[in-house]
Amino acid sequence: MKPTNVAAMIAGAIVLSFASSTLAADKIDPGKREYDDNCAACHGTKGKGDGSIAPEMKTKVPDLTVLAKNNGGVFPTARVYEVIDGRHEVKAHGWRDMPVWGTEYLVKGGSTYDDYPYDRESFVRGRILALIDYLNRLQTK
Repeated sequence: MKPTNVAAMIAGAIVLSFASSTLAADKIDPGKREYDDNCAACHGTKGKGDGSIAPEMKTKVPDLTVLAKNNGGVFPTARVYEVIDGRHEVKAHGWRDMPVWGTEYLVKGGSTYDDYPYDRESFVRGRILALIDYLNRLQTK
């Protein structure tokens, strides 16, 4: 396994463990905050694709609560990560209607945490993984 993959896995584990302990202690949910700030306007507050901007979209906004159901009961973590990050566009997939959050997070991280050194990619991965954790919790049973 490449060192960058190991670093990514460690960063993700740290973020998720931090998110879990913070959630239990202070009722803060970083994944929900990411969702509310960046996704709810299109996907709706409950992830059903019925956000306030959805009627204005050219294409139907997907229902995020059935991602696992539509994938044989398994939440498609890697695919969801790729869609959210969006920095590696695949031309065969066509034009992207959804914003590229990987780039957006990278830009925001630079302005937010410029007073001390940190790994910008780990910052981006942490935010995306927190959001993915929240999306996984939205899945219908």
